[in-house]
Amino acid sequence: MIAFSIAAVSCLIWLYLTGARGKFWRVAPTALPSLESTSAPRIAVIVPARNEADIIAQPVLSLLQQDYPGPLRVFVVDDHSSDDTAQLVREAAAAKPGALTIVSAAPLPSGWTGKMWALSQGVQYASTFAPDYFLFTDADIVHASHSVSTSVALAQAGNRDLVSFMVKLHCESLAERALIPAFVFFFFQLYPPEWVNDRKSNAAAAAGGDILVRADALARIGGISSIRNQLIDDCALAREVKRGGSVWLGLTEQARSIRPYGTFAVIGRMISRSAFYQLRHSFWLLLATLLGLGITYLAPPVVVFFGGWAALLGAIAWALMTISFVPMVRFYSLCPLWAATLPAIALFYAGATIHSAIQYWVGRGGEWKDRVQDTRPAA
Repeated sequence: MIAFSIAAVSCLIWLYLTGARGKFWRVAPTALPSLESTSAPRIAVIVPARNEADIIAQPVLSLLQQDYPGPLRVFVVDDHSSDDTAQLVREAAAAKPGALTIVSAAPLPSGWTGKMWALSQGVQYASTFAPDYFLFTDADIVHASHSVSTSVALAQAGNRDLVSFMVKLHCESLAERALIPAFVFFFFQLYPPEWVNDRKSNAAAAAGGDILVRADALARIGGISSIRNQLIDDCALAREVKRGGSVWLGLTEQARSIRPYGTFAVIGRMISRSAFYQLRHSFWLLLATLLGLGITYLAPPVVVFFGGWAALLGAIAWALMTISFVPMVRFYSLCPLWAATLPAIALFYAGATIHSAIQYWVGRGGEWKDRVQDTRPAA
């Protein structure tokens, strides 16, 4: 009876997820409008960079080689790097003299995360350029030559205050092939683009590697300062902007991350960095999340072995789970059979979430680039 009840709940969950959650599982190409040169606004590209010497040259060159028809200037904020990040940016900037400025970030003040402080420094410095839009992009993102034009055209065509693309993540090692497609799948499950893009919906999200935001919309919310302590800053920015405007979120192949996550441990730390923060540091939300993951992802393949109606319902739930994951697996050019491993992948993510809570409780939450950014408040 218990197995049947769990199987029935799991099956109902997947019927809801596949049929009523904004078709989050679809990986459909977006109709991309073209940008007229006569309507090309001024763009300031802000790139926060901290110890990125091993990857930053190619992303910077891709920004300098944009075919954007209007004024565009790149501002790379060197966030106290201890390696050759700044020197490599200078060398890359030689490809297009005058198009790039290196900003040295001031000391990190209390109450700010490192990335938000770097972005705010870039925005402040770029204000003399008087941009119409800011493009926030990470130091590991390589953009196709028409990437900026596409984002601006989407913003103008839909009168959007914020346009964000989930870039194609690095997916070559065994660990990446096993875990990276699921990372994007889970993100869209939390924030279905169909809901995010609906002006009437409260759903709001963005993907931090590629965010175009209207300058006056950023000013309206109080600038980067309004999200200065947010660890999941991209979604926080989208929420603030959507309160008085509109946002758009999609998936793209025209911008890609070259940052490798070569091992399961590295990807686990990446997930762990913000998982418990997402749960608002609540022990009870952690337990509820683990229970939900268990019923939604782990129970279907287990109850298949119980026989009877439980096995049938479990098989239906597992099939719906697998079918919904196939489009994302194919987006990453993997064999569709990878989709059947989603229960095991979910188990890994559950472990990373537990690790995230432990890191927070021992004072190491949100660790990134030698900075601990998610700590328990002092008594």
